[in-house]
Amino acid sequence: MQPYLTKEYANPSSVYRFSQRVLKAVCDARSIVAQSIGAKEDEIIFTSGGTESNNLAIKGVAFCDKSKGKHIITSKIEHHSVLNPCKFFEGRGFGLTYLNVDSGGSIDLEQLEKSIKKETVLVSIMHANNETGTIQPIEKIAKICKEKGVLFHTDAIQTAGKIPLDINIGIDMLSLSAHKFYGPKGIGALYIRKGVGLCPLLHGGHQERDMRPGTENVSGIIGLGKALAMANSSMKKTQKEITKLRERLAKGLKKIEGVKVNGHLKNSLYNTLNVSIEGVEAASLLVKLDLEGICVSAGSSCQSSSLEASHVLLAMGLSQALAKASIRISLGKYNTEKEIDKALSILIKAVLALRKISTFKITKL
Repeated sequence: MQPYLTKEYANPSSVYRFSQRVLKAVCDARSIVAQSIGAKEDEIIFTSGGTESNNLAIKGVAFCDKSKGKHIITSKIEHHSVLNPCKFFEGRGFGLTYLNVDSGGSIDLEQLEKSIKKETVLVSIMHANNETGTIQPIEKIAKICKEKGVLFHTDAIQTAGKIPLDINIGIDMLSLSAHKFYGPKGIGALYIRKGVGLCPLLHGGHQERDMRPGTENVSGIIGLGKALAMANSSMKKTQKEITKLRERLAKGLKKIEGVKVNGHLKNSLYNTLNVSIEGVEAASLLVKLDLEGICVSAGSSCQSSSLEASHVLLAMGLSQALAKASIRISLGKYNTEKEIDKALSILIKAVLALRKISTFKITKL
């Protein structure tokens, strides 16, 4: 990225040769993204990140297809960058269906099929949940949507660069964000199948096929492309190593009385582990762990400052108390077995210390 912040600083939209070198680098990054998901280069739009990509997909379709109908289907466990745009339209005459999930966090396919009607313009279901890691059956979802003639968007922000993606199973739009695969923050992309009509959120110049006007974030785009290429080339190795770490972590956590794993251990992303620890408030536990240099969260990073129980865990059937006693632990390729063992030791001590001053009683989970 560094050369494009200093020496190669030209605007890729200009015609002189300095700009053309920059334009080629942007095109190369676009090609990497397209090839990684089986798309064409002109089907990739660069955005400021996952939130913008999700908003562009949902609002773009809803504003464009109002004449067809005003009904959107999503699930109760989506990221807020999907739920809040949906709520925006719910307050403006649209019908919204929020699909239920089972105790493991998987959507009800039968409910999805029954919910699609003539007025439905979009189904938006995430590929994998950001709090529990549960992976949704997007191939089956795509098939249902295709048979019903409804557009299907998937938020693949958690899965891009971690597991293989192929839009040719019937995906019409797909969102991704660079920082989830070790790229820079503030840059993302949206795949839009050719032929899908979207209304842009912004109006200005002709960048990104008129879908996202404004001077491109060149260094971010190039960083996204390089990071995705690196993630894809080491995907199997990374998955194997982090899976081993998560299994070690899960095994250690089971030694703590009153611990429950939320979501599917097998049908989930290998880097995410969400657990409820009875008799402990997550907010207090997070503070204790942070003081020891252990960084975990109580749900989505975007909502970690909130004291409310996770909407994802509540949708999965957890009680308010248990949802508020839950933490999400995310692992990465730079973590080690030594760090896992150290974190477990600190976590166990913190839990025991908090339980001594807690009024909760542990029940059999």
